[in-house]
Amino acid sequence: MAPLPPPEPARHLETTASLDARKLRFEINRMVLPMGLEASFGVIKHPGASLAVPVLDDGRVVILRQYRFAVATRLLEFPAGTLDPGESPLSTMQRELQEEAGYSAERWDPLGAMLPCPGYSDEVIHLFLARDLSPLEQPPAGDDDEDLEVLLLEPEELDRRLASGNEYLDGKSVTAWLRAKQLLGV
Repeated sequence: MAPLPPPEPARHLETTASLDARKLRFEINRMVLPMGLEASFGVIKHPGASLAVPVLDDGRVVILRQYRFAVATRLLEFPAGTLDPGESPLSTMQRELQEEAGYSAERWDPLGAMLPCPGYSDEVIHLFLARDLSPLEQPPAGDDDEDLEVLLLEPEELDRRLASGNEYLDGKSVTAWLRAKQLLGV
């Protein structure tokens, strides 16, 4: 993977308002952009996250159908989670794979990072391909607000669902699947 371009930070003048919510913070900042424009910008400050594309030895993909309150619907997503303070992206993903999907993995291939909503959030999601999976006898309890179902799909079926437009699949999962397919050769 080629290195990412260096950042071009804006000059921060002041934070005029902020609101802390679960796992994130919303700020309104007065900034001077690299092109010289001075203005106020709202941004969601996020601690970062990890996502894994888990693939079983037989080639089936482990994916979740999860309810998301912000869009009031269930959508297909790969297991993912927010980084806890001091936790590495890989440690986060190992924990989340167990909690959300009920699997552990022996092989972890990095798929790079992605910025899901750079127009209003600083969130970075670290992507992984998880292989050599083993089902857990007793998966640990996940978060209280998670309403999810674990599905096992053939890669072709996942591609069909993606292409149909009849089922929601979030952007981070689409990006991760595209990158994982390159490594998997499917």
